[in-house]
Amino acid sequence: MNAITHLPPEWQDWIRENLARGCAPQSLIDDMVRNRFDPVFARAAVNGVMTHNGPLAAAFEAKPKPASGYVYETPRLPAGNLIRTSDRDVRVVTRVNRPVIAVLEGVLSNEECDELIKLSAHKMHRSTTVDPISGKHEVIADRSSEGTFFTVNADPFIARLDRRISEVMNCPVENGEGLQVLHYGTGGEYKPHFDYFPPEDPGSHVQMTIGGQRTSTLVMYLNDVEEGGTTIFPEIGLEVVPKKGSAVYFEYTNGQNQLDRLTLHGGSPVTRGEKWIVTKWMRQRRYGESLPPT
Repeated sequence: MNAITHLPPEWQDWIRENLARGCAPQSLIDDMVRNRFDPVFARAAVNGVMTHNGPLAAAFEAKPKPASGYVYETPRLPAGNLIRTSDRDVRVVTRVNRPVIAVLEGVLSNEECDELIKLSAHKMHRSTTVDPISGKHEVIADRSSEGTFFTVNADPFIARLDRRISEVMNCPVENGEGLQVLHYGTGGEYKPHFDYFPPEDPGSHVQMTIGGQRTSTLVMYLNDVEEGGTTIFPEIGLEVVPKKGSAVYFEYTNGQNQLDRLTLHGGSPVTRGEKWIVTKWMRQRRYGESLPPT
């Protein structure tokens, strides 16, 4: 049975009333999970009620309130309607200020999309995610895709993409994790989640010893999806439709190490056809660089 990833009004009232009674947030999350709510969504729902009077209320407000006191700084993404890189102009189609999200067009050419699929198709494996306790990569039911990685600057083709993407994201190439290509068949989805490593999870500290916290994400679409497969941001009611060569960018870690919970996102089920994407995550410092001993 599928986990619940929407919050009925009666549950929002239940969270608010129990928080007012002094119940521990984690106990409410546990109760919601026992009632078939998705664990990540349950945590976001409770945090949302704690911080801005309802996790989905922001979707209907003109100006969503910052989650957990998050301070919005000047976005890393370059300003303007056009981002000029060393080999390609990328057009900004849509911008959202809070959280920082942008829909970009022309990040990849049709030929580059086809080449990434061709290079990836023969080496796909079931996708994993970071276990919140151990910090290891594990297969989970909430992520029904297969994928593969390319190390940074793996060959001249990948190096060209890594350079362009770093210019779009306005971060050094060396701060980026390797490109991850993902494939979703019909019915494939990724339940709402955060791309940053939640500091309350023990496993996050394992991941952050090499390169620090993730700061921003660029999801690039390698094909047009027949139906479904949208990238959803449930906290603000935004849904991005896949378009070959286009991308959605978002950032969630500021200079004060605060994390923006409004960037909760997921991949809705592919209801017809298939979906191919490639993702780049940026870190606070050079990826692979460990913190000095203290």
